[in-house]
Amino acid sequence: MSVAFVKEECAEAASETLLPDRPISPHPNLVTEAGFKALELQLQQAREAYDAANSIEDVNERRRQAANPLRGLRYFAARVRTAQVIPEPISLDVVAFGTSVTFSRDDGRVQTYRIVGEDEADPKTGSISFVSPVARALTGKTVGDVVSVGGQELEVIAIG
Repeated sequence: MSVAFVKEECAEAASETLLPDRPISPHPNLVTEAGFKALELQLQQAREAYDAANSIEDVNERRRQAANPLRGLRYFAARVRTAQVIPEPISLDVVAFGTSVTFSRDDGRVQTYRIVGEDEADPKTGSISFVSPVARALTGKTVGDVVSVGGQELEVIAIG
């Protein structure tokens, strides 16, 4: 939208109020039940922040303060709408969405990650996205299977 159609002091102020949408993954929006609840909470928080920003009297400040929450509203509404909740796996014989997998690396490190949806993945806290290279390589494998990822061999040692 051209700044000529917005009542703003300058193009810089307009750019603060017209944030581009957050990119949405082309992959299916698979989520765990906890991941779906987290998306719903983030949507609610974005709504509350947007409502709070809309109570600001100064129109320019209102637009600036509403820009991020509005962007979040669009993103989280789309993610909640397209979410496909995947039930907890019944069997722990095979690495699958929602399972935790422990594997050893060539260098001796042992790591455990839970395979989850893209929005809920956080490697620092022990979860990786089902579309990550490690998760893709390990999905469908059983204890004792070895896969190669990024030049390293990973051996599945436990599934939980």
